[in-house]
Amino acid sequence: MPEKFQKTKISSGIKGLDDILNGGYFEYNSYLIAGGPGSGKTTICLHFLEEGDKKGEPCLFITLGEKEEQIRSNASLLGLKLKNVEFLDLSPSAEFFTEVESYDIFSPAEVEREPVTKAIKDKIESLKPKRVVIDSMTQFRYLSTDVFQFRKQVLSFLRFLNESGVTVLFTAETSQDAPDDDLRFLADGIIDLSYSEIGKQLEVKKFRGSDYLSGKHYYEIRNDYGMVVFPRILPLEKKVNLTFEKLPSGVPEIDELLYGGIERGTVTIISGPSGTGKTTLGMQFIKEAAGRGERSVLYTFEESIEKIIERSSSVNIPINQMIKKGTLEIKKIEPLIFTPCSFASMVKDDVEKNTTRIVMLDSTSGYKLSVRGSEITTHLHALCKYLSNNGVTVFLPTETKNITGDFQIAQEDISYLADNVIILRYIEVQGELRRAIGVLKKRLGDFEKTLREFQITKYGIRVGEPLKNMRNILSGSPVLVKGK
Repeated sequence: MPEKFQKTKISSGIKGLDDILNGGYFEYNSYLIAGGPGSGKTTICLHFLEEGDKKGEPCLFITLGEKEEQIRSNASLLGLKLKNVEFLDLSPSAEFFTEVESYDIFSPAEVEREPVTKAIKDKIESLKPKRVVIDSMTQFRYLSTDVFQFRKQVLSFLRFLNESGVTVLFTAETSQDAPDDDLRFLADGIIDLSYSEIGKQLEVKKFRGSDYLSGKHYYEIRNDYGMVVFPRILPLEKKVNLTFEKLPSGVPEIDELLYGGIERGTVTIISGPSGTGKTTLGMQFIKEAAGRGERSVLYTFEESIEKIIERSSSVNIPINQMIKKGTLEIKKIEPLIFTPCSFASMVKDDVEKNTTRIVMLDSTSGYKLSVRGSEITTHLHALCKYLSNNGVTVFLPTETKNITGDFQIAQEDISYLADNVIILRYIEVQGELRRAIGVLKKRLGDFEKTLREFQITKYGIRVGEPLKNMRNILSGSPVLVKGK
């Protein structure tokens, strides 16, 4: 590499991929984009060239498979503009079947006279591109005499491009029948595209000279937008200094249970069976936050926005005013549309763009059913830790199966996520079904160890005095203690 080239990073044209690569590709390096048919290899390359075109850089697409017209048409459907991108179309022509020709394009003895090789060399020297895509390098393999010769010739070709001041992306069809181990060895970086049961995944397997975000990340290919990459959220991402100030609920008796409220930047599970008031209790904290001028977002996986508005309004929560003032936004998450990473990315973008201070996911069971994936707890853990570390307070209404009887916090093993656990229970008192509230866990402070009666009225939440005259409350069938 000539000394005049000082390597810097250039954008891939895909924000999420740049985040994974810590800024993008290194200039004058070569990167392998590997994956099966339809995985999006060419789409990554088109974004790369479009980004260069936007910056006024000469860009070249060398195609050995699809025709130029077809590639441009597909790019247009994805909303990608390649107005000034030049093509070198080496795909087989219709005359291939009538004019049997064989190209050993990398043979050192025939570099100058071989038409295909000369076409590549002449195009590079005349255009002097900054970005080049080769789609696909697999086609060259079939034109080489043996594996050793192929490897030597590809290495020489990539060095010619890099030393000409070119950053190269080249694709390869990866399968058991056509392994690409030699190309992986030659590349400065490798991006693998694959399929999983819940969506397409991207993983960086190699990236010389820089750190990158390891692991598998989901991506989508959308019409009129192209590829969207959702980097997995790291639980330890931290941007703010946390103060852990206490946030009151606005209901004096609940604040007494919590010794003043819950701490900012904590995760609170509100546990209870259906109908006990989990969402309403979370909304009470959001109502109080709105009074302080803070913004909250409620992601609902089960109920419609209209039902939440109606129910909240009926219990003296001015939800319409909160929405109008911008202190509350309710987002309905339709089932099976989001992957865990794409949902987390949406939440993260909202927090960073809108300074959201409270997030409620209603509910954790709805999250599991609506967001595609099997390792839901792992993703929920990462999302909650990211929010918490950025000073966002999280509420997780969590439904339990049993209305009365054996006590449990949640159907899933998620209690470890919580800094605070508030429990709501049905209890039977003299043949009447009532509700009780209590605090089971508060990581950052002490709390009242008693249970209190919990009511939801048209005037709002009402909480009674500690139920010190009863025992066996958590069983659902409390016994009155005489003399208390």
